[in-house]
Amino acid sequence: MTSQESISAAVTRLSEAQATRVPCAPVRDLIGTDDLDAAYAVQQGLVKARLAGGATVVGRKIGATSEAVQNQLGVDRPDFGYLLDDMDVSSGVDGDPISMRTLLQPRVEGEVAFVLAKDIDPATEDEITLELVRDAVEVALPALEIVDSRIADWAITFTDTVADNASSGLFVVGREGRSLDDLEPRDVTMSLTINGEERSSGNGAACLGDPLEALRWLAVQAHRYGDPLRAGHLILSGALGPFVPFVPGDRVVATISGFEPLSVTFTE
Repeated sequence: MTSQESISAAVTRLSEAQATRVPCAPVRDLIGTDDLDAAYAVQQGLVKARLAGGATVVGRKIGATSEAVQNQLGVDRPDFGYLLDDMDVSSGVDGDPISMRTLLQPRVEGEVAFVLAKDIDPATEDEITLELVRDAVEVALPALEIVDSRIADWAITFTDTVADNASSGLFVVGREGRSLDDLEPRDVTMSLTINGEERSSGNGAACLGDPLEALRWLAVQAHRYGDPLRAGHLILSGALGPFVPFVPGDRVVATISGFEPLSVTFTE
């Protein structure tokens, strides 16, 4: 079992990398490569520090849901992290350039997001079915996630990315949601361009077979860790295609079928 001292040291290492914008060494030397509870404990430590600084939790993100991203990261299963209000840069959809001042090694990916109308908090995890999570969704939205890593050169193992709040950075969601009566998430297609050139593409089925299945998986994990999904939460369900790097000045457009395109620009 990983000691509390090692967990605290990992929190400090990742926090300092974020504060200085200087990537750090992986934290697996402190928490190992198999102790998932320790990795999520580090994640909780990072989130609690952000909350103490005035941030609030607005939802969750699911990472490494597509085979393409798993291959890019060198992992073989999904993970999850927290979304905080200070990560929301959706004003970029209105034309305001998105500042990269908090980012270290960013990548961008297109995905489907969900807003929950109901808590997903049944008595047992066996009750968390696809039908239950579908019924809990208020609307689906198009989203861009700007993933990032505090760990130098993205040289991560699974516990490294979990500890690092699932390699989270910023996120953008569209304004116009769609009911699941009008849109089937597994059937959407996605194309992501940078400065007019397509750099990533995929579809809903690439996200654990169905973005709603990714949501079900997350609801089970949240139940197991005693922090269930709540009404009003925004859920980023995971990439529909590979993530790609970008630089200041780039214009990124994600076109996800059934939604208006998301178009944002980045500035230093």
